[in-house]
Amino acid sequence: MLSETLTSELERYRIGPRIRTLRLKKKMGLVQLGEHTGMSPAMLSKIERGQLFPTLPTLTRIALVFGVELNHFFSRSGPRVAVTRHSERLKLPIPANAPDPSYLFESLNFPLTDRKMEAFVAEFPVGAPETDPHQHGSEEILYVIAGTIAVTVDGEEHELEAGDSISFDSSMPHWYRRIGDGPCTALVVTVA
Repeated sequence: MLSETLTSELERYRIGPRIRTLRLKKKMGLVQLGEHTGMSPAMLSKIERGQLFPTLPTLTRIALVFGVELNHFFSRSGPRVAVTRHSERLKLPIPANAPDPSYLFESLNFPLTDRKMEAFVAEFPVGAPETDPHQHGSEEILYVIAGTIAVTVDGEEHELEAGDSISFDSSMPHWYRRIGDGPCTALVVTVA
């Protein structure tokens, strides 16, 4: 029997709900997971509901089924919060190492683990070439902070000024081009 202190410490990691999340992501039932791990569905159900804490060998078997490291179950639980200070951000050129990059970007959420979206500020330098067509993820939103930007999505160009935004399916080919000579920046959020 575990002490109350040990039980409350183990509950903080929410191992059971993490296992359940992995199982549901794989669309796997308790019986199927039991077949892969050699454990009964009843025991797995108790683990998922936090009524029973798995031993390290048991947790290792479960981790192997889902292809995750053991540390997946022991990372800090609770609200996922990450503050990114302006002074901590790095400006990275796109394309990397280009003498004349199409734009420079600063990630706004790089410290957050297991991100479901990427957020960054893009700065389009004067005289920058348009970006190469690219595709990624499932969705993108671009909000123009300053200047004018042409965003071409699947061959159709959209001219956006400060305060305008565009959202689109980012699995389609798209690219950006700055317009004018003044400062030109945008907030870009992409979803994987």
